[in-house]
Amino acid sequence: MARTVTFKGQSLNLVGPELKVGDQAPNFACVTSDLQVIGIDKTPAKTRLFSVVPSLDTPVCSEQTKKFEQELAALKDSVAAYTVSLDLPFAQKRFCAAEGINTMQTLSDAHDHSFGKAYGVLIEGLPIPLLARAIFVVDKNGKIAYVEYVPEVTSHPNYEKALEALKAAS
Repeated sequence: MARTVTFKGQSLNLVGPELKVGDQAPNFACVTSDLQVIGIDKTPAKTRLFSVVPSLDTPVCSEQTKKFEQELAALKDSVAAYTVSLDLPFAQKRFCAAEGINTMQTLSDAHDHSFGKAYGVLIEGLPIPLLARAIFVVDKNGKIAYVEYVPEVTSHPNYEKALEALKAAS
């Protein structure tokens, strides 16, 4: 059975599995702002937040990244936090510089869409590939501690639940 999200009311299929709490976090190959390819195995062995957005150049995605940036500043180095999108690393870096984003690191899945496919957030059927909005909290053992697939791509995630799960897993 196909998994779907809506984008401005249009139903679209998602590629990949629906991950659940307790699943092992899949590996991926994303590109950092300094053009290094990393996967889950190259992230620190501490609680990690993956905030998935369609594009940092849209209002909700920008707000989502800024909201987590503000909230995570208090947690300092106890967690690692990433914004994942299909934006190119150059655009991600420019966004972070312009918006003062220092805590959230950006990961570009433009390389091979492996994050989107492995985490079940790659949207099929649009003129350009995009990732669906989602939140994943991965504990220090690499297990998924929290997951939210936002049903309507243009809506905000549940920030409070994600932050509670992040703190609980830390």
